[in-house]
Amino acid sequence: MKLGEKLRYLREVEGSLRGLGRPMTQQEIVKAVKKELGKSISQSYLSQMESGTRPHMTQSTRTLVARFFKVHPGFLVDDPEGYHTELVSDLRTTEGKLDVWLLQGSERFASDPEVSDVLLKAAREKDTRRCFLLLGAILDTPGLAERLLEALRPEPARPRPATGEGRRTL
Repeated sequence: MKLGEKLRYLREVEGSLRGLGRPMTQQEIVKAVKKELGKSISQSYLSQMESGTRPHMTQSTRTLVARFFKVHPGFLVDDPEGYHTELVSDLRTTEGKLDVWLLQGSERFASDPEVSDVLLKAAREKDTRRCFLLLGAILDTPGLAERLLEALRPEPARPRPATGEGRRTL
């Protein structure tokens, strides 16, 4: 995982921990660091790290950011290609990659709140992989997706014609 992905993930987690129901913005991080730790970090610096234009932090910034997010400073570097700890199974590695991908997708689709919300819900699900397998099974079953959508999101009832309207007299 790259440093930028880790920072976006930490903003998501921090927003959730603070009860926001969304990732903290970079500006909110800047203000919280100043208020809680009495130190400064700029929003543009955070943005450069998240986008990858600045791939490394200074040691003092790494220490500050680690203190704020309550992570080990060593976490705030790019992982080597193919890296994972021995305690993490290959399935969990897939799970983590899916979660990061979904969180990034949620940010990309912020202009479509319904899609963004669904991506966040899937990322927060305990077994993300299973969610995708379920979605695949639903899509493989002809007509099931449409029937489920109708059952879970019924369209508003159409107004009925007034008495006498639309009836044929014999």
